[in-house]
Amino acid sequence: MKKIFLGFLGMAVLLSSCVSQKKYAELETKQKETQDLLNSATVKLNTCLEDKATADARLQTLQDQNSFLKANNQELINNMGNLTTLTTKGAENLEKSLESLQEKDLTIRKLQNAITRRDSVNLALVQSLKGVLGNLDDEDIEISVEKGVVFVSISDKLLFSSGSYNITARAKEVLGKVAQVVNNKPDFEFMVEGHTDDVPYMKGVLLDNWDLSVKRATAVVRILQNDYKVDPKRMTAAGRAEYIPVSQTDKSKNRRTRIVVLPKIDQFYSMIEEGMKDPAINN
Repeated sequence: MKKIFLGFLGMAVLLSSCVSQKKYAELETKQKETQDLLNSATVKLNTCLEDKATADARLQTLQDQNSFLKANNQELINNMGNLTTLTTKGAENLEKSLESLQEKDLTIRKLQNAITRRDSVNLALVQSLKGVLGNLDDEDIEISVEKGVVFVSISDKLLFSSGSYNITARAKEVLGKVAQVVNNKPDFEFMVEGHTDDVPYMKGVLLDNWDLSVKRATAVVRILQNDYKVDPKRMTAAGRAEYIPVSQTDKSKNRRTRIVVLPKIDQFYSMIEEGMKDPAINN
């Protein structure tokens, strides 16, 4: 009986021991699963912490950028105000510059118009002179325009004898035709220039070629005044002697009397004033 009881007792202990081992295994498995979950949670926590640190750094960067942009925006606003002021001043300056250019352009156009009118008057004068003097030999008389001035150059062989300042009969015919034109152009003044060659004056009546050139100029002026009623206030007599030659080889070309027809200065300004009143210019 006792053996049977001991046998049951040993079996009970054995069964009890088997149950504890099974639960232990289950607990151990659960503990491992829990540890794995903890490890996984720890990894995720670390990842979240890293992400948070990154996000915080990004947030700080964005905040810094936002502050910079705000400051920059304010600076731009200030600059826009300054730029607006500068633009306004620039527009005003540009407008003034354009007005100045327009005024200069208008002045140039008015001057050009006056010069055109002057040239037209000179052309008419030249045509008139050529009309009355056209039957003369071209070698003895020459009409030209230089820099807006009309020149009538008459060879001395038409006007004077050699070394003399007495007007010849043929000279009076020529001067009469010149007087006909200048009397019809009361708005012009003119200068009579006497020119000689470089051969020294040797007759003894006059001092030198200066005297001879002046005497010839005044002789022409007197004929125009006394014989052809040219207003003396319009004339000037000048002697140039041999100092403005037109030829170095043919001395006869240097012996000449030149009539320089000059528009009155006030007349030229009148042309400019008339040009200013021209609707074609002022519009």
